[in-house]
Amino acid sequence: MGRSRYKIHETHYPYFITSSFSHGISLFADPEIASIVLDSFVYIQQEFDVNLYAYVLMHNHFHCILEGEDISAAVKKFKSFTARRIIDYLQSQNRMLLLKQLRVGTSESGDKKYKVWQEGFHPKQINELSVMIQKINYIHYNPVKAGFVDAVIDWRYSSARNYEHLEPLIPITIFTK
Repeated sequence: MGRSRYKIHETHYPYFITSSFSHGISLFADPEIASIVLDSFVYIQQEFDVNLYAYVLMHNHFHCILEGEDISAAVKKFKSFTARRIIDYLQSQNRMLLLKQLRVGTSESGDKKYKVWQEGFHPKQINELSVMIQKINYIHYNPVKAGFVDAVIDWRYSSARNYEHLEPLIPITIFTK
């Protein structure tokens, strides 16, 4: 499969981003894997000077809004780092069924090769205030719409708690109008 046709063209705008696990596997059902991804959100904010305005981790994908000079590099690093950590974790826990689902072949050296994330990250530029507000609401209401919770603040893996001034899992940049 080729590289994503979606590109970041104007870095002074925030982007709505979606990324999914290979084969739609529900890896976020494991709190340790969710923690790996959340820690990586913190890392890219610090190391790539990226603003994270909103996020939600669903069972097999995440949505977020990022803004920064090199979002593509940040997301590439994020996905490669989290993939390695997720595979290491699954191997340490002997989670053979999940590893089998993620396996895509064997390298020349005989090591197994895995694919954790689907290609690309589908960035959508946000260049209007109304679109930014709509995307933040979409992110926060995603677990409610899916029937996982009744209120946005009840979904653990979301920035909705940050916006409601409740104890957050990770720091983000709160978007203000």
